Amino acid sequence: SPQVQPFLPQWLAQPKRVQKRIKDNLCPITDVPGIHPRLLKKLQMNGIDSFFPVQAEVIPAILQSASNGYLMGQGGYRPKDICVSAPTGSGKTLSFVIPIVQVLLDRVVCHVRALVVLPTKELAQQVSKVFNVYTDGTGLKVVLITGQKSFAKEQEMLVQKKVTGYCSLADIVVATPGRLTDHINQTVGFSLTQLRFLIVDEADRMIDDMHQNCLNQIVKAAFQGENGSGSNMLFQRTKPGPITAANSCSPQIPLQKLLFSATLTQDPEKLQQLDLFQPRLFTSVYSEKNRDGTETEQDTNNKYTLPEGLSQCYVPCDLNSKPLLLLYFMLKMSFTRVLCFTNSREASHRLFLLVQAFGGVTVAEFSSRLPPNERKRTMKEFEQGKIQLLISTDATARGIDVKRVNYVINYDAPQFIRTYIHRVGRTARAGEAGVAFSLVLRIQERRFLRMLRDAGIRDIKKHPVKGNALKPLVQQYEEALCKLEKTVK
Repeated sequence: SPQVQPFLPQWLAQPKRVQKRIKDNLCPITDVPGIHPRLLKKLQMNGIDSFFPVQAEVIPAILQSASNGYLMGQGGYRPKDICVSAPTGSGKTLSFVIPIVQVLLDRVVCHVRALVVLPTKELAQQVSKVFNVYTDGTGLKVVLITGQKSFAKEQEMLVQKKVTGYCSLADIVVATPGRLTDHINQTVGFSLTQLRFLIVDEADRMIDDMHQNCLNQIVKAAFQGENGSGSNMLFQRTKPGPITAANSCSPQIPLQKLLFSATLTQDPEKLQQLDLFQPRLFTSVYSEKNRDGTETEQDTNNKYTLPEGLSQCYVPCDLNSKPLLLLYFMLKMSFTRVLCFTNSREASHRLFLLVQAFGGVTVAEFSSRLPPNERKRTMKEFEQGKIQLLISTDATARGIDVKRVNYVINYDAPQFIRTYIHRVGRTARAGEAGVAFSLVLRIQERRFLRMLRDAGIRDIKKHPVKGNALKPLVQQYEEALCKLEKTVK
């Protein structure tokens, strides 16, 4: 039956197209208009001399929306919200870090003017690191709140009590939702009334039910005036609406939302909840124009882009042969730098113990039950090549930029297309090559392939492994199982 196409708002139906091929479309940083010389210098010091396509499009768009200083939109109009849908590893973080630092460079008083919300601690840390590099020496203050420090300690980092009242110690706050909500509700003096940019990274995850409430609270906090605390009511923000004589005489800081995701939902209703203002969508997920000007959807309804250096294979198998297949890839095929995904913490842990008991593979687990410093160390050793196999769940690995992953192995086939996209996107980053293997049980095979096909992914190859190839491993594997049973008891 023909699928009913939801009515797409025009901004979703006609997005600004961004080049997919990263390596062929690098843009020298000096060719992007309007970047402050100081930031250009910083970029070069960090070895960046060209921008990826997404960065080259989005940076100027954000800068332009604040071209009259951050207190006003262009021509006195409210700036449009911006949505960016681009594959993992295509450089989304710098696309907002650079323009935000630049727009805030000439601020005089410290207020929270930019807030970045991310779903996991790891991602938040990663983003605050990048902000620190580019705010270094500018006097702008970046504060990370993820609950890794005590609540009181975070409060001290955010606000300071003076005789005259509270003052902000942060210009840019990078936060995870739960902790942020706590500060909005409990930290006296933590104010978002001057917020100019709200950045929601991994937006599809954040729109999901748990975090929707967090986003609502941020917006509420941004628009509540300092209720009658004798403060200047002139600057109190009103929710955007028609311009009236009353609100046109007082300049209002506009609040602009910037949404980023590898899998920005195609579901307009979800985006509607975010209450976006005349949004512009930048996407590298699109169809090609034909010579005669008509468009063909290249992959019929290709909602997702995958990195171009990625090859995808799947191995039909049964439950008992899964561990053997993993050992076969590691030991007989000598795979190195492998990131392996399971569907649960227990499965991860068990598989880790099993590979360890088998021996011959340097293996580690990357799980939410390990303390952050241990995760950091594991990550570092993996990047240095000391660990060849890293076993993880989705929760831990989403969005983290693991350098030089050669292979992603889906030990458990993912149940959702988004999970698949994010997992395989851990390899082939920034234009490099990478391979993704999925171990698919025969009973899952049809559903798995249909899920990919529905998402427009057709270039996955079947890669059967013959039973005799696994035979030599069986005896040692059974011994490892016995060993494991004993330790588990």
